[in-house]
Amino acid sequence: MDRPWYAHWPTGVPKSLTYPKAPLHQLLRDAAKAHGDTTATMFYGATLTYRELDEKADRFATGLRKIGVKKGDRVALMLPNLPAYIIAFFGVLRAGGTVVQTNPTYTPRELVELWSDAGATVVVALDIFLPNALKAKPETMVKHVVVVDAKDFLPGLLAVLYPIKKKKDLKKAGHYPLVVPEEPWILAFTDLVATKAEPGKEPPTDPDKDVAVLQYTGGTTGTPKGAMLTHANLFANVLQGVAWIPHMEHERFLAAIPMFHVFGLTVAMLIPIRMGATMILYPNPREIGAVLKVITKSKPTIFPGVPTMYVAMLNHPKLGRADLHSVRVCLSGAAPLPLEVKRKWDTATGGRLVEGYGLSEASPITHANPLTEDGLVKECIGLPFPDTDCRIVDVETGTREMPRGEPGELTIKGPQVMKGYWGQKEETEQVLRDGWLYTGDVAKIDEDGYFHIVERKKDLIIASGYNVYPREVEEVLFQHPAVQEAAAVGIPDAYRGETVKAFVVLKTGKTATEAEIVAFCKERLAPFKVPKQVEFRKDLPKSLVGKVLRRTLREGELAKPPKDSVRANT
Repeated sequence: MDRPWYAHWPTGVPKSLTYPKAPLHQLLRDAAKAHGDTTATMFYGATLTYRELDEKADRFATGLRKIGVKKGDRVALMLPNLPAYIIAFFGVLRAGGTVVQTNPTYTPRELVELWSDAGATVVVALDIFLPNALKAKPETMVKHVVVVDAKDFLPGLLAVLYPIKKKKDLKKAGHYPLVVPEEPWILAFTDLVATKAEPGKEPPTDPDKDVAVLQYTGGTTGTPKGAMLTHANLFANVLQGVAWIPHMEHERFLAAIPMFHVFGLTVAMLIPIRMGATMILYPNPREIGAVLKVITKSKPTIFPGVPTMYVAMLNHPKLGRADLHSVRVCLSGAAPLPLEVKRKWDTATGGRLVEGYGLSEASPITHANPLTEDGLVKECIGLPFPDTDCRIVDVETGTREMPRGEPGELTIKGPQVMKGYWGQKEETEQVLRDGWLYTGDVAKIDEDGYFHIVERKKDLIIASGYNVYPREVEEVLFQHPAVQEAAAVGIPDAYRGETVKAFVVLKTGKTATEAEIVAFCKERLAPFKVPKQVEFRKDLPKSLVGKVLRRTLREGELAKPPKDSVRANT
């Protein structure tokens, strides 16, 4: 097939790679052998070497096997970025299990839906998220809950002071005092990590068939589905990413983008481990002032993130006091990167910020702009990764390839493309056809072979890099006793990229305020899904068959004058 992107292929990046038939957890084993004494993680000043990380993952795997985890079992990780996430991730794989990625901010309703679909039998959760996990457990197949205390990974004084901060966080969430029931099925993470490792008891892995991660996504329909990412899929994307990123010895990654997000998983954890780099872990990327301090103090060289983070930093009042010049490379994903943000960031750091593209179904990266000094960088998603073929096909049938420059649906084929959707044969057949992944995104190829996204999935909202599916928001709105009709759309937001706006028609004789609707949603939706604006209307625009026209609502919002930029909280 024609590959016009080779005309501007970055110097030094191979067009094709060799992929080992190895389990994904071999990454950490190899790093421990090659870089055993290298600092693998930094967490508020506390460090672990690759050898220590590897040993803890072995012991955790043994602990999981002793509580009954066997090959193919699904284990949910409900953790932010801290050493426990990495230990648990590789421990699950070495026990033969599959990691079920779980956003810690999910409500009990969302957890029940996710864990029930995945058939998760074990949950590993940070203690401050335990209340929601315990509320969800009775309606799922979960048999054991493993509780992590961040204090166990902090250095001296911070470990002493941490309970004070935790108390504030729990009070804010309405979960104070935190009560951990004394039940045999509730286990301490430290107890499992203290288990004596049993080398050689890892179940065999078929990298091409065995699923390493269930990464939940709405795909092209908005119905949450688990993308089955095999060991081979993720290993391939790691090798593609390592080949793409020009790196030196002793790289330091700022791992602030959440690892439960597939972009964070691959770019902030798996790729650094393959490089033998140091991961500077930070659990809350919304604390922009603190992240700026971490960069100034810890001197990361590579900083993967989402546009929201870069925008927030550039607009933060403490930017002038921060030293960002250690950062050489930034790969932005999960949402479109405005060119002006790139220019300002490059000036502030002296490094290079480029946009990439991917999706959960592709482990996730498929495209990126070149990171080499001589590479042509454009305001678009860039070039396909090594061994990644792409076609632009007609939107109607998906069978006719479009001429250069003409928009159509972006389809992708490569070793990083998922096995399919968990338990969703029909959905899988819709998006995987003859080995091609149909992304649902409309794109075009320019004269230089670069790919441009014309429009994203029809109704998908991307807020701060997270996918928000209007249908889910609307289902919650419809639960409100005063709501007759509702629609949710994405509207431009200077900080989040997009944010959720709800349009509501009230029942005759009923009343409700914007604050009441927002509060109602906050009890039932993760924070990034909650509408930030609510507009009350007498009716909603509909098609001839009565379908609400979200597009009309969205176009009306886009026609309004843009609002001033919003600064992030410190």
